[in-house]
Amino acid sequence: MQRPEAWPRPHLGVGAAAVQAGGPAPSAGAGEPTGPRLQEPSLYTIKAVFILDNDGHRLLAKYYDDTFPSMKEQMAFEKNVFNKTSRTDSEIAFFGGMTIVYKSSIDLFLYVVGSSHENELMLMSVLTCLFESLVHVLRKNVEKRWLLENMDGAFLVLDEIVDGGVILESDPQQVIQKVNFRADDSSLTEQSVAQVLQSAKEQIKWSLLK
Repeated sequence: MQRPEAWPRPHLGVGAAAVQAGGPAPSAGAGEPTGPRLQEPSLYTIKAVFILDNDGHRLLAKYYDDTFPSMKEQMAFEKNVFNKTSRTDSEIAFFGGMTIVYKSSIDLFLYVVGSSHENELMLMSVLTCLFESLVHVLRKNVEKRWLLENMDGAFLVLDEIVDGGVILESDPQQVIQKVNFRADDSSLTEQSVAQVLQSAKEQIKWSLLK
């Protein structure tokens, strides 16, 4: 496997930068620990999930924090990520203080974005679950044409895997079961509405004949 392209890593903190430059590190405040600070654990592990076509155009995207608050910033980020990853055989990249795992399939590129300290295996489990779930929803045709024709199903899959940046499920079998349940529930609701309308029509018809 080709080594991931060396992308910019997060900037050094003030103390680390001072030490690297040969100067004294800032002194710790009263009562503060002198050792390295550990990253606070968080359930919000996913920053974004998006799918692009082989020209780098967005087909599906969801952002879960305000790292890229505007559509313009999101599209620029996606373009930069695509340009850096579309011609490599790697599955992971580091860019702008973020960890990105990705996978290609025919004319699609699938991306899962997390912060720089995020567990790469956790991000990869989300990517794998997304891909395998789409394999089922798209009937093994994970390509642009089938994705566009089944976009509702793709969004349902993504919503079952990640909600607000929190990973809900990483087992594709569980995802498919939940998606099927929601689809069946929706179809039953539509059928119930149709039955009510038909019953109302029948009642109106008989009332007019009386």
